[in-house]
Amino acid sequence: MRYFLEVAYKGTGFSGFQIQENSRTIQGAVESALLTIFREKMNLTGSSRTDSGVHALQNYFHFDTELVIDAQQLYNLNAVLPPEIAVRSIRQVKNDAHCRFSAGSREYVYYIYKDKNPFKKGFAWYYPYKLDINLLQEAAQVVMNYENFSSFSKRNTQVKTFICTIEVSVWKEDGESLAYYIKANRFLRGMVRALVATMLKVGRGTISLDEFKTIIQSGNNSLADFSAPPDGLFLKAVNFPQDFFG
Repeated sequence: MRYFLEVAYKGTGFSGFQIQENSRTIQGAVESALLTIFREKMNLTGSSRTDSGVHALQNYFHFDTELVIDAQQLYNLNAVLPPEIAVRSIRQVKNDAHCRFSAGSREYVYYIYKDKNPFKKGFAWYYPYKLDINLLQEAAQVVMNYENFSSFSKRNTQVKTFICTIEVSVWKEDGESLAYYIKANRFLRGMVRALVATMLKVGRGTISLDEFKTIIQSGNNSLADFSAPPDGLFLKAVNFPQDFFG
């Protein structure tokens, strides 16, 4: 039987989502907890690979087992997981369901804050500069006009295409924070943080909208800004087709 395991986590202190040898990862912690509870090694497949330090309000694993697992075992699983990780649900799905390839879209949000606030540290980027929100919105709309985002992909990434279909790209004022929301069918490694840092240069007047367009069109990632730290980035949601979970 195949199960989908929904998780939320604080990425601080982890070397990313996917398991790595001799590193503390989200996948490694969840696999260890499953082994403790069920006395069986579960080989997990992840939905979205978040980088070191990036948080998630919702992400997924799937695994196969002959064991019957029900929602009541959530408590036991959460009891042995680190405090930074919470399992939200465990649901049996069709055997051909895939938490990565069956997902129709993913949503990310990146938070920045202008005024020093110790309670936002670790969950947003302290960015104490004057920004033109109208220019930021224009830059976010420019993003919607493109599909090739090779300029915003980190090097040494093993992907066959840099094409992404953007459904939402918008800046919003969220209380004392400014937040960038983006929804797409897929994302490239480092893409959201690079878009944020480069758009903020537009908002500060460091580069123009035309220069921002040129960066996108160039396909040259040395022109983009990858300085946005992981602290402010959250994987907000992984979306599956309607009635996917029955």
